[in-house]
Amino acid sequence: MTTSNPRTILLTGVNGQVGFELARSLQGLGRVVALDRYGLELSDLDQVRKVVREVRPQLIVNPAAHTAVDKAEADVESAMRLNAEVPGVLAEEAKRLGAALVHYSTDYVFDGTKDGVYVETDTTNPQNVYGRSKLDGERAIEASGCAHLIFRTSWVYGTRGKNFLLTMLRLGAERDELSVVADQIGAPTWSNTIATLTSNVLAQTVVASDQAGWWAQHSGVYHLTAAGATSWHGFAEAIFELASLPKRPIVKPISASAYPTPAKRPNNSRISNDKLANVFGLRAPDWREALRLCMASR
Repeated sequence: MTTSNPRTILLTGVNGQVGFELARSLQGLGRVVALDRYGLELSDLDQVRKVVREVRPQLIVNPAAHTAVDKAEADVESAMRLNAEVPGVLAEEAKRLGAALVHYSTDYVFDGTKDGVYVETDTTNPQNVYGRSKLDGERAIEASGCAHLIFRTSWVYGTRGKNFLLTMLRLGAERDELSVVADQIGAPTWSNTIATLTSNVLAQTVVASDQAGWWAQHSGVYHLTAAGATSWHGFAEAIFELASLPKRPIVKPISASAYPTPAKRPNNSRISNDKLANVFGLRAPDWREALRLCMASR
């Protein structure tokens, strides 16, 4: 694998929830070339190839994605382009350059019917377009043969963009009562947690005496979420416990069937972080602790 000092890191989607945090946490690990959609139009695969070949990174970190789960049901082409085709192109270019690729996937690659937490080797069976597109992206990366880390995460939130936390804070300030789904379970994961753990993993590559050997040994899929689990209702309650609102809204629990959405969500989105801990020695904070830190940073 090609190395240089300092190495160049190409970061996509810098204005997204995870990309914004990565642009900060990757500092010190190399020269970060952070691009938004004006610097890298991901829907144009030819431009993606051109930019990668011009930058010639040793590492590509790709948090950019089509994350509008419900909109993906009606706009399959866009979801597949950003979530499946783009990662495939990045992987092909990484392989050609002798570079490595870090990519992010989702708990939605599973159908949510398992009684217990999902591990990386469990059978995938996505139930919506978003999940299928992300799984296709995983497969394209693996098929390329490039050095790679694929981090599956869940229920991502932060202080920017569109996410459950910001939606609850907005609605909680407007309404006295909210109804929130209580029978879907997962781990709310702060975008900063994802970026920090990613950087901690990549810091291990910096000190590795054999870069190619490190990537050959560690390439693969890892689950990366906050520790613990709750329902969307429990997440909402925790948000309002920490929020500074004039009046705390009542949060009523409802079933997913009472709140139909275009995309079917898995009832069980719990995924195990044990592989991440065993391989890299890293453990994510509990989701409540991460939420507290996130709220304090607003």
